Order: sequence, then C-alpha cells, then structure tokens
Amino acid sequence: MKIVYLDCFSGISGDMFLGALLDAGLPLDRLKEGLSSLPLEGYRIEARREARRQIFGTRFLVAVEETAHVHRDLGLIRGLIEQSNLPKTVKERSCRVFESLAQVEGAIHGQPPEEVHFHEVGAVDSIVDIVGTLYGLECLHVEKVYASSLPMGSGFTPSAHGNLPVPAPATLALLKGVPLLEGGSRHELVTPTGAALIRHLANSFGPMPPMVIDAIGYGAGSRDLPDRPNLLRVLIGRDTALAATETVVVLETAVDDSNPEWLGFLMERLLTAGALDVAFLPIQMKKGRPAVQIQVIGRPEQADLLMAIVMAETTTLGIRFRYSQRRVRQRSVAEVETPWGKIRVKTVMQEEGPPILAPEYEACREIALTHHIPLREVYGWIAGLSAEALRPAP
Repeated sequence: MKIVYLDCFSGISGDMFLGALLDAGLPLDRLKEGLSSLPLEGYRIEARREARRQIFGTRFLVAVEETAHVHRDLGLIRGLIEQSNLPKTVKERSCRVFESLAQVEGAIHGQPPEEVHFHEVGAVDSIVDIVGTLYGLECLHVEKVYASSLPMGSGFTPSAHGNLPVPAPATLALLKGVPLLEGGSRHELVTPTGAALIRHLANSFGPMPPMVIDAIGYGAGSRDLPDRPNLLRVLIGRDTALAATETVVVLETAVDDSNPEWLGFLMERLLTAGALDVAFLPIQMKKGRPAVQIQVIGRPEQADLLMAIVMAETTTLGIRFRYSQRRVRQRSVAEVETPWGKIRVKTVMQEEGPPILAPEYEACREIALTHHIPLREVYGWIAGLSAEALRPAP
C-alpha cells in the first residue's frame, strides 16, 4: 500500500502541500494538464527551487491577474469542480473539502453554508491549491495519508474581515479533535486551506508509521521563519505494518432509567450514521442502581453527530468523550466461489502464514436461508478454503 506521511514541523498550507508533492516527484506538466480542465481563467502556475534555512524545497506559486479575483460561494465552487474533467474521486474529495470550509465559516459568521461567500479560500490560488493537492495524490497513487501533530502559531493575521487572531477561527474549527502543539512562533503556521486538507485526508495523527520510504519532498512556505526552516516535509513510501494506526473518538455515558427498546433503536441509529462500534455494558451506579454504560466509537469528524444522536435517543444529561488511537489489522474484501454461488469475504493479514478468511455474516445468512442449510455449515466451508481461492472483489 502506498502511503504519505506529512511531517508538519513548520505547519501546513495548501501551497506547501502541493510544493512538497512536486518536490517528491509529481510531474508539473501532469499537474498543469489536470488543472487546465477547471473552468478558471486569468492565472498561471509555476514551481521553483527555494531555500529555507539552507534546506532546499519546491515553492509552488499561482500568479493571478487582478481581474480574476472573485468572491465565490460554495455552489459556484462546486460547479467549477464538477465541470472539470478531473477523476471522479478528485471531484468528490475537493467538494467535500470546500463543504467543510463552508460549514465552519457559516457557523462562525452565523450563515447557512450555502450562503457563505469565500474570500481567501474562494480565490483562484486556493482553489488550485486544494484541487491540485488532491489531484497530485491521485496521480501518485497514494492510498492513505498520515500526519504529525500540528504546531500552532500565535499573533494576528490579515484577512478580508480585518486582522484575525492566530490560529484563525476557521482553522481551529476545522481542527477539532486533531492533536495540536504550541508552535512557539508569532506567525500563522497552519492556514485554513492546510487545515481543511489535512483534516479531510489524514487517517491518524502522531509518529511516523512503519514504512519503506521511496521519495522525500519539501514544500517551501512563502516566508522565512526566524526559528526554523519554513518547510513541509512529505515522505512517500510503502506501508510495512500489518496493522494500521488511526485516530477515533470514544463517547461514553451511563443511563439507569432508559427503556431497553430505546437502546436497541439507539444502536441501530448510531451504526446507520456511521459509528464504527457501539457497546452496552451492565454497570452499578450510586445507591446500587443497575444501569447501562453506552460506549460509541467513531471517526473524529463524526463526534458531534454521534453525540447528538445519543442525546436525542436517551435520558442522559451528559456525554464523556476523548480521542484515542487504535491499531487495526490490514484487511481487504475478496470474492470466492462456493457450492452456492459467489460470496464476499474479508481477508485479514497475519504476521506469519496465509491471511485469515472472515466470512461476512449477512452473506452467509442469505445462503443459509436460501438453501435451507445450517449457518455453521457455510462458515465451516469458507474456513476450509486456502488463500489461493481468493480473487479481488469487483
């Protein structure tokens, strides 16, 4: 699996991210060709080698004509992206990044997301940075992105709304649940564009994952910092771990006066909303009252949604939450031929020996009901298969 690790020792911005990808081997001509299908005019892009504290990297620049500066809303930006000939995955990811920006900007300024008029991030250079970064990762065939903790600057930064505190309000809103560090710098180290990209892309934040490095790139920022090289370091390589580390949010609450039928419905709603796991544990509360502890595990960006569901469907008055790391074994979906037709199975990698085959319950259940055979017979037949019987699922 091809992965990227973002070493954000001086923060991150959209142009630094794209510069680092170019420095690591992304062809500039291919980037220009992909971006040329966006219906945008009045700009040109270039990349040049520049040094920051005697370390050279690639500076990505977008030169924009004065007439090209337009304030755009979410609908207009989404339309520009959808009209392009970029790959479908790049279009979808780009739209999601701008939607997340619109949501936080709308919350900050008291507007619905669709009515937010972007200033800095709606400009041509920011659109090129975001779409170009996602297209660059697609061209490099990157499957997963990991990142270090993010150093945050301080002070003030100019904007269309006047001077804003650093980190900018939109940046902080985008980084809820992400590990942050005091950067010790009176400069903006993480921009809203950089925050939106890394929040959308990173599977987890922390130390570098086990990997074989194939390429290293440095993306140069626009200014020289007094205490460090203003660079984003990107490591591109192959994942060597059979178990990946990712960040999750863990929600917990306890109820002693909830209808058991409500809890069943709660679990159904949470799993439908995308929760990774839901568990109910019997506990004893004060005064000896029997109760149920509800534990929900989800993606960090799902925290608010999952908490809202728990609040709505239970009698709880509060929810504890924390962000945690978990190790997940590498797995994939494959298809096998059985006496009852094709069936999808999960393959789980092991440190030694062939992969473990894990049947999908619903698929096995359907076969058992259709062919009037015991469920355990279907499971037993699949358990006896060898890895050679597997083929990738369509």
